[in-house]
Amino acid sequence: MTMVQWSGRHTGRRFDTAHPIVWYVAAGAVTTGLQELVFLAARPFITSVAANVLAIALTTLANTEFHRRVTFAQMRTSALKLHVQSLGTFVFYAGYGSIVLLLLQTFVDAPSATLEAVILALTSAVGGVLRFIVLRWWVFTTR
Repeated sequence: MTMVQWSGRHTGRRFDTAHPIVWYVAAGAVTTGLQELVFLAARPFITSVAANVLAIALTTLANTEFHRRVTFAQMRTSALKLHVQSLGTFVFYAGYGSIVLLLLQTFVDAPSATLEAVILALTSAVGGVLRFIVLRWWVFTTR
């Protein structure tokens, strides 16, 4: 495995380049699972779009804090960037998921909550790749 020394504040520690990816995928899987549970629990009472927004709102802050403390712990960022990232993550996933749900309802007459949850999980996986890129190269920089 490739090891690199991150620039910035010298800690004397080496940072494994696979570390952020492994933790990011693990956190993403747990967060997506929690989002699906919240979505499925809320779905009988509210619309799919509202259930999705609720699920994203409840998990985004915890997920971002996990990434700050664990996934990208060796890297530095400003508080402003972290808050902008959290807001951006919420807006992206809430908007992206809502659009996907509305498109699903256009093509499938009365989709089940389970189908909606599966589609949201797939949507989250695709969005996760984009989020990792933003987190790694903009929010938690090595400079």
